[in-house]
Amino acid sequence: MSEPLRPRILRLFGREIPMPASRIGRIVLGVLLIFLGFLGFLPILGFWMIPLGLFILSHDLAVVRRVRRRIAVAWEKRSRKRNGGGLPPA
Repeated sequence: MSEPLRPRILRLFGREIPMPASRIGRIVLGVLLIFLGFLGFLPILGFWMIPLGLFILSHDLAVVRRVRRRIAVAWEKRSRKRNGGGLPPA
């Protein structure tokens, strides 16, 4: 028997954003955000939609998840280098 679908929550910058419970819904939402992000030169739409779409896709697609993780690790190394190599500020 399959497990009942429960809503997924995207935590981003201290905010909680509900995502579709179905995998197909999340993939469609992520692809749609990326596509509309390429139209960011138009009013209301913006280039900010591209990374958000990739972040949503990273929950279901391993390829995107690996790229997101590499970027996060590189970002952390860069911020540690800027902060003098110690622990990042709390």
